[in-house]
Amino acid sequence: MNLAGKIALITAGAGGIGLSIAKRFAECGAELCLCDISAQALSEAQAQLPDALVVQADVSDSAQIRQLFETFGKRFDHLDVLVNNAGISGPTKPVEQITDEEWAATMSVNLSGMFYMARAAIPLFRAAQGGCIINMSSVAGRVGMPLRLPYSVSKFAIRGLTETLAIELGEMGVRVNSLLPGLVDGPRGQRVIAEQAAARGVSVEEYTRMFLHNISMHSMVQMQEIADMAAFLASDLAPHVSGQSIGVCGNFESYRAPLVMAG
Repeated sequence: MNLAGKIALITAGAGGIGLSIAKRFAECGAELCLCDISAQALSEAQAQLPDALVVQADVSDSAQIRQLFETFGKRFDHLDVLVNNAGISGPTKPVEQITDEEWAATMSVNLSGMFYMARAAIPLFRAAQGGCIINMSSVAGRVGMPLRLPYSVSKFAIRGLTETLAIELGEMGVRVNSLLPGLVDGPRGQRVIAEQAAARGVSVEEYTRMFLHNISMHSMVQMQEIADMAAFLASDLAPHVSGQSIGVCGNFESYRAPLVMAG
């Protein structure tokens, strides 16, 4: 997968899946701009990817997104790939306990942030008559996730955003796809498991066993697998892959498997 000569902008690119994608893109020859809300994470990412442009920004703030693209334009003259990776997990609680603030915060980052980024990137893609957008959804946006309503709804909405953008931007040669990671073996995945175990009053070990029962392959996925799929979608090996929601999940079947079968 050769990304030489391509310029990629990755949100939440200084840690977790975003940093894994950044490293994979760099290995494939891409030039990078990493956006993240954490200055410390950006500093650490810069040490690992010294040639990358790093910019601190909150994707839920459209004014900061405008400033991000102004900074981007001072170094780069075009954009080939936008990876909309920024997102938050939102609350883990029953629907009736979710506050207005928790709902709004989750939608603001997970959905509005992707809209702001895509809107700002489209003029660059239009000028080049081509480009690629990769939106990070989740299997929670395909099968639903109890006790995680704001997160799950936002991830369903990302699939709608992806398909609509693919239709609207296709005539200018822009491909738009979403990735649907499953249970990722990383800090965020472990935190989600711990939160859901606590919400159900069971141990992390017991809930992990129950959770993996919902996955055909009975295993977590690695961040590198997400990065590899993103690199493929960004490359010239996928010239007509657009409007797709692609799972990297080991075939996640359901978030609500019969407990008797989890033993």
